[in-house]
Amino acid sequence: MSETTRTTAADDSREKKYLRWYNKVGYGAGDVGGNVVYAFIAFFVMIYLTDTVGLNPGIIGTLIMVARIFDGISDIFFGSLIDKTHTKMGKARPWMFWTYFGCAAMIVAIFAIPPSLGDFAMYAWFFITYVLLNAVFFTANNIAFSTLTALITKNAEERVQMGSIRFVFAFGTSLLIQVSTVGLVEAFGGGAEAWRNVAIIYALVGLIANTISVFSVRELPAEVLYERGDEDAEGEQAAIVADKPTLLASLKLLVANKYYLMIVLVFILGQVATAMLGMGIYFMKYILGDAGYFSTFAWFINIPMILMLMATPFIVKWAGSIYWVNLYGYIIGFIGRLLVIVAAFMGNIPLMLVFTAVGSIGMAPLQGTLNALIAEASENTFMTKNKRIDGMMFSATSLGVKFGGGIGVAVTGWLLAASGYVGDSDVQPESALNMLQFMYLWMPAIVLGIVALVLSRLKVEQANKKLRAELAEGGHDENPLVVG
Repeated sequence: MSETTRTTAADDSREKKYLRWYNKVGYGAGDVGGNVVYAFIAFFVMIYLTDTVGLNPGIIGTLIMVARIFDGISDIFFGSLIDKTHTKMGKARPWMFWTYFGCAAMIVAIFAIPPSLGDFAMYAWFFITYVLLNAVFFTANNIAFSTLTALITKNAEERVQMGSIRFVFAFGTSLLIQVSTVGLVEAFGGGAEAWRNVAIIYALVGLIANTISVFSVRELPAEVLYERGDEDAEGEQAAIVADKPTLLASLKLLVANKYYLMIVLVFILGQVATAMLGMGIYFMKYILGDAGYFSTFAWFINIPMILMLMATPFIVKWAGSIYWVNLYGYIIGFIGRLLVIVAAFMGNIPLMLVFTAVGSIGMAPLQGTLNALIAEASENTFMTKNKRIDGMMFSATSLGVKFGGGIGVAVTGWLLAASGYVGDSDVQPESALNMLQFMYLWMPAIVLGIVALVLSRLKVEQANKKLRAELAEGGHDENPLVVG
């Protein structure tokens, strides 16, 4: 079979539909479970630890930073394990299913620190449960969930749709947690016991959603997943499946893929920005004078994001390129956050809300297309190195979330401590108030500007199209997939 025929058949497989609407929706529901963990920790663990448990924010930040060392190791480790897994459920689904039971247990444990313990014991309790949640259970669950994007469909359009649906669930869940948590804690009477009860509710909701997601999809058989368009290439496909690279070889392949490195950086920066926006509960309480504004701003962050995510597949299809949609989107997001700063210094809260919504609209397309970009990065490695490392490649999601979220939360703790913040005090020193304004207003804008610069270089779509065109021309006779 000629190289042109091979490439045409491979391209046809990318256009074939693999999923029904309920598969896509069911898959997306998995991010309810993911954000029960992520949003609850990102937005509320710091204020719970400082204002309810009475711990020092600087020490908390340091512990979180140390925990990220374990996270960084475990991300690559679990990505490699998923690549080597072969069960009746598939490669990723069993990891996604079983590890969430650990996530549910740890999210409760983090918000159930016994007040009777001494300070050292409370720090130790938090550190151990936080490491187990993030470095073990959530890491394995999140990588497996993201890897499914490449394992249940080969259709690029379906991958974008899955990403958009997934993040609709993600931001919807995040919104509900942001607007409900404070009220639920108060409804349970406040204090440590109330936080534990809320954590139990969230853990059960996440467990149900994760289970639904796992059993809503099926992974493609290996002969379909690794097919490259040659009907006589079954032996070659089997060889690719069997020829799994070692952990060290997989790491070398990741480092060699510049698109993977850029995507990880985008994830990290995005999570840092989210952590700074999470300081909104402090900003509303001490700068605007009403913690209730946190819920109001949450609506203006998440609803525009959700609506734009729903429109993202259509916008990408119309534009014909993920690249331009993401780049222009983040430029809009950067401008929106700059205008939030202007409105804040004007003392105009309605304008702050409007420009907050503009910033969210600009950031939304990237959220909906990141998994598709990772799948493209994985395809780039496959076409250039003749190796499939989908699990390792999708560790970008967990690695970026963990490092970015950890760095963001750690930095907030350090900056709060350095500014002289006094936990649960009605009056904060001027230095703390200035720091809260810097973290909530300026830091997100700075980060968004850097992300826009990185996105201007993330042209993996164009690179893969060029590679396919070269394959169609038959320019690599000896091994058509190894081009560099």
